[in-house]
Amino acid sequence: MRLFIALDIPDAIRDRISLFVEGVSGFAPDARWAKLESLHVTLKFIGEQPDAAVEQIKQALFTIESGAPEIHFGGYGFFPTVKSARVFWIGMEATPQLAALAAAIDDKMPALGIPKEDRTFSPHLTLARSAGGSGSPRRNKKDAPNRTFQRLQEKLSALPTPEFGTMTPRSFFLYQSQLSPKGSKYTKLAEFNLK
Repeated sequence: MRLFIALDIPDAIRDRISLFVEGVSGFAPDARWAKLESLHVTLKFIGEQPDAAVEQIKQALFTIESGAPEIHFGGYGFFPTVKSARVFWIGMEATPQLAALAAAIDDKMPALGIPKEDRTFSPHLTLARSAGGSGSPRRNKKDAPNRTFQRLQEKLSALPTPEFGTMTPRSFFLYQSQLSPKGSKYTKLAEFNLK
């Protein structure tokens, strides 16, 4: 079972992002655009786990006590660099509770045989990937200048920085991700309240 932990995004913010994507996606027609209904703020990607591990993960997550972060969505960027962009994303600014929540989740995982993250928590919403490329934000040896997002970058530079809104989530979720040729399908397995 493929698992991850995430925050949901309210419909009002999702709708603003959707309008933005409708307006700009034609400038990067070769990119693979994310399904907007599946956008979420990933706190921890767990990966493949046996079905029996789900209950242990739930029990560990129920012990987390964290305040609710305030998260503002706005701006955009490209990974790993503008010239060799493989990923187009929306940025987030959050109160310290968001990073603290991600760290608290990460700290619970090694006891369950799930490795801790080896990089700093850097929240963002991936909107599009260049076809056939890695979704990793890090540079890799195969990175070379590509033109997938060039027209999009030109158009965006002439527009004001987009703002999508602010949310204060009251809970986070354990999700199952099922891969298929039509894209990933996400199923909520459990909900965990925030203070």
